[in-house]
Amino acid sequence: MKTIRVVAAVIKDKNANGDPIIFATQRGYGDLKGGWEFPGGKIEEGETPKEALRREIMEELDTKIKVGDLIDTIEYDYPTFHLSMDCFWSEIEEGDLVLKEHEAAKWLTREHLDEVAWLPADVTLIEKIREEISA
Repeated sequence: MKTIRVVAAVIKDKNANGDPIIFATQRGYGDLKGGWEFPGGKIEEGETPKEALRREIMEELDTKIKVGDLIDTIEYDYPTFHLSMDCFWSEIEEGDLVLKEHEAAKWLTREHLDEVAWLPADVTLIEKIREEISA
């Protein structure tokens, strides 16, 4: 089975009440179209995961991010490929998160993380994120 190496940004911020919020995007293309995910994409030849993530978020969302600590590396078998996904905490440095490739996006508080239909690989991160942003 083919392995695809990708990176994903768990972009965090605070809402008007000061509560932590996480940015989620809905895929606008491909076999997994319509599913919710953390934005990111494939690592290109010669890139580090953090470099790939900064490039992908600029390409997909027209936003410069600060990439923080690795949350986890998710290994997940989809029917036609194996996904290896490095997931990093991230914050907006500059830009307005313009949707170029996604159908929709939402900022979710800890209590609302389950209100979107996460893709199977991404859903495995939700409990870890919930614990971290409530700490």
